Amino acid sequence: MPFPDGFLFGASTSAHQTEGGNTTSDWWHLENRDGTPLPEPSGDAADSYHRWPVDMDLLAELGFTDYRFGVEWARIEPEPGQFSRAAIAHYRRMVDGALDCGLRPMITLHHFTLPHWFAERGGWAAPDAVDRFARYAAAIAPILGEGVEYVCTINEPNLVAARTAPGALSPPSTGLPLPSAELTETLIAAHRAAGAAVKAIAPAVRTGWSVANQVCQAVPGAEETMLAYRRPREDVFIEAAREDDWIGVQAYTRTRVGRHGPLPVPEGAEVTLTGWEYYPAALGQALRHTAALVGDVPIIVTENGIATRDDHRRVAYTHRALQDLARALADGLDIRGYLHWSALDTYEWGSYRPTFGLIAVDPHSFLRVPKPSARWLGRMARSGTLPPPTL
Repeated sequence: MPFPDGFLFGASTSAHQTEGGNTTSDWWHLENRDGTPLPEPSGDAADSYHRWPVDMDLLAELGFTDYRFGVEWARIEPEPGQFSRAAIAHYRRMVDGALDCGLRPMITLHHFTLPHWFAERGGWAAPDAVDRFARYAAAIAPILGEGVEYVCTINEPNLVAARTAPGALSPPSTGLPLPSAELTETLIAAHRAAGAAVKAIAPAVRTGWSVANQVCQAVPGAEETMLAYRRPREDVFIEAAREDDWIGVQAYTRTRVGRHGPLPVPEGAEVTLTGWEYYPAALGQALRHTAALVGDVPIIVTENGIATRDDHRRVAYTHRALQDLARALADGLDIRGYLHWSALDTYEWGSYRPTFGLIAVDPHSFLRVPKPSARWLGRMARSGTLPPPTL
């Protein structure tokens, strides 16, 4: 079946993972401190802070219509109350650049990284965290002018709430720690406050947030354990979006749950470079679960992809995921778009080894080379129909 007119076909990145030199962020300090638990620092990343025009031109030339990228809070407000006019102007140029080359920009306000000063004050646990985040959202008014239709306030708040230590992100295959109920409430409040701040600036902008879908599956006899496991780690964050303009679904793999909690990847199963089970059916199941919880709220797939060096497996994975998305559309689910993770091979929170990108980046010259999967997916974006899974 053809995809609807106006369907968002694109790719996603985050600021810290692609820009490089994010020196005033908490992650930069974590990466570069003595005894860091991370294998390698982000360094220059893909140098997208300077090379974003190349990235956007490539995506447009490949046939994509949409690009989700991040605004970095640590650059906007490097010190408390000191908002950088230069950084704000930089991100507005990115919005204008996207529009000029035919891409619709989606802006993410928070994608795991925080200003170092904010983290040092307690981060999201600080008593004024909600007010600080809303103030930041209000400060970026010039970025959210004409041409920005979608804003994602917080990327994967359920992973943020489940972080057990600064910088720690747990792969879905190992299960998430139990989020703090207080931190969950704070993130929901921050999301709503930021959304209100954005609406006050630009009433036509559609605000939402993206949830990391765990795709929990109970083994026989573990249904109650699975429900108890999933609710604080996923469902409360999806339900918090019921009053939003849209919700982002982000799905990669599944979490199997036994009577005592999450189970390891099944023996003999194919795994990706992140150690996650190769499970392309995750997307369709995440879409249906999310729709059942949010009701009439439109859904956008803001991340879906696979860390692999085998581009044939990337295409096979994405083809199956998009087949399931098309079936969900045919069944009446209100799905507005699909944004692949990721546009570029990027820094994956401690390592460059997991390659999710549609576009390869040389770490020395920063030369961008589209992979065959990028051209395959671009053909779909141009035609509005799903091509065969062949390169």
